[in-house]
Amino acid sequence: MTTGSLGLRTSGSYGSLQQHQIQNGSLSLPIQTTPPLSSRKPPKMLKEKDRLFHWICKFAPRKKVGMLLLCLVSAAVFGWVLYLGKGEDALETIVQNINIQSGPIPGEKNTSETFSYQVRELEGSANATLAPPPPPPPVPPAFFTGYTLPPGNPCESFTLPPPPADKKRTGPRPCPVCYLPLEDAIALMPNAPSFSPVLRNLEYIHEDNLTKSEFGGSEFGGYPSLRQRNDSYDIRESMSVHCGFVRGVKPGRQTGFDIDDADLLEMETCQGVVVASAIFGAFDLIRQPQNISEYSQKNVCFHMFVDEETEAFLRNSSELDHNKKVGLWRIILVHNLPYSDPRRNGKVPKLLLHRLFPNARYSLWVDAKLELVVDPIQILERFLWRKNASFAISRHYKRFDVFEEAEANKAAGKYDNASINFQIEFYKNEGLTPYSVAKLPITSDVPEGCVILREHIPISNLFTCLWFNEVDRFTSRDQISFSTVRDKIRSKTNYTINMFLDCERRNFVVQGYHRDLLEHWSAPAPPDGVHPPPPVSVMDESPNKTYPGLSAGSDLSSNPMKKAPMRRGKDRRSKRHRKVITGSKDANTK
Repeated sequence: MTTGSLGLRTSGSYGSLQQHQIQNGSLSLPIQTTPPLSSRKPPKMLKEKDRLFHWICKFAPRKKVGMLLLCLVSAAVFGWVLYLGKGEDALETIVQNINIQSGPIPGEKNTSETFSYQVRELEGSANATLAPPPPPPPVPPAFFTGYTLPPGNPCESFTLPPPPADKKRTGPRPCPVCYLPLEDAIALMPNAPSFSPVLRNLEYIHEDNLTKSEFGGSEFGGYPSLRQRNDSYDIRESMSVHCGFVRGVKPGRQTGFDIDDADLLEMETCQGVVVASAIFGAFDLIRQPQNISEYSQKNVCFHMFVDEETEAFLRNSSELDHNKKVGLWRIILVHNLPYSDPRRNGKVPKLLLHRLFPNARYSLWVDAKLELVVDPIQILERFLWRKNASFAISRHYKRFDVFEEAEANKAAGKYDNASINFQIEFYKNEGLTPYSVAKLPITSDVPEGCVILREHIPISNLFTCLWFNEVDRFTSRDQISFSTVRDKIRSKTNYTINMFLDCERRNFVVQGYHRDLLEHWSAPAPPDGVHPPPPVSVMDESPNKTYPGLSAGSDLSSNPMKKAPMRRGKDRRSKRHRKVITGSKDANTK
């Protein structure tokens, strides 16, 4: 008996059958397996598609049917445009929706998705080619790094001419200074702060409960210990130091050196350049700045600090108007002065302007005895921005050694000798030495502190804070403590200060006389810009200074000393300076 074997599809066969014989050798009949249902229906579906395509091709050419189809498609597209909006996003959404609505033909799904992806990819690349993204805005510089004047600028090759050979005038005098035109100076104003070496964040110590120290200090500036003083010269990235105004809510409010709230608000609005001065004890007359441009009159703050005595004098003389202004100066009335010495009170605005004007970028301090005669923007450009400096002060016209300055102060009676000696000895023990060429490029240890130009950045703020602390701890003669503070900070940070010539300072300020001397002047007041030779005491800053032979309250015009400053020529010669000729009468009589 024979049995037929089934034809088995091997894994490697696609349509051929292998025949297998059983032991009897009879031939097996080939039996084909049932094909899948999907392999039997395509001919029918293709036939239906052909009918649909044939129907479209048959009726589409007809005018009415074609127009109807076109209108339907246009309406659908227009509706989607109105719904999704205009622009590239709408176009992309329309393409995606069209792909979703028009269902793909079976067997062509992958082709439709690939086509849609390619359309979007090409669309994106075309948009990137036709409309490149705008470049990012330029990043402003982090710090101001200075500039050089363009070639051919007259100030680039400017050099000081030799002093005039005037034997009759041997004292200090102004010298030429090359200022840029105001428009150029304004254009060169830095748009970023200068770099502050090491120090980034500076905070100020606030103390309500003060404990007096045996080593100087005050209720206004606090009583920092010697350890705190030494720590303040250890420059770090973040520091907290004494800097006046140790009590109260903020500077000028219940701190000593108190200021009305309306004036504090006025001071906070100064966000650019501030020019400041002070008169306490009605010691000086207000001198109006000259040659100030319209730009500076509108954009620079001019503030004059006065005490109640000075304000009463201004009101009685009808100089103060209802806007609290005298000319360009905005008068700031100060109550509750922290010190009994007017000179020491004057050091508060002189050295702590960054605390009184927290939003100002630059400040120019001018002593009240000086008259400003150059626009402050031009001054800042010449001595700060062009030099890439954040602090500038002039050298003393004659002395450059601290020891000589101390002796001159004692000789002139500027402060009691014991206090000056104590301060100098303390600095000597810390390493202070007389000035020598070994300190170059430092050209002087003694400043002429009546004018200070500075940028309000952390390192310069620290410098004036520590300088004020020395004035608060020792004598009020700030020329003696200047070099000690400068050198200690410089040793830690390599911070430099622009010490320009005194004759350059005298180019933009004109020195006048204190009020008490002007009131006792026997001759009529000199015209503007013309200053007669001063009396012997003209450089003395003390309002209580007494002079030999002159009693308090006496008239200078009735005293023989009034002729002393006017002596000229032969009257000044002594007999020892006369030339003796052999055989003359004087020689024979001796």
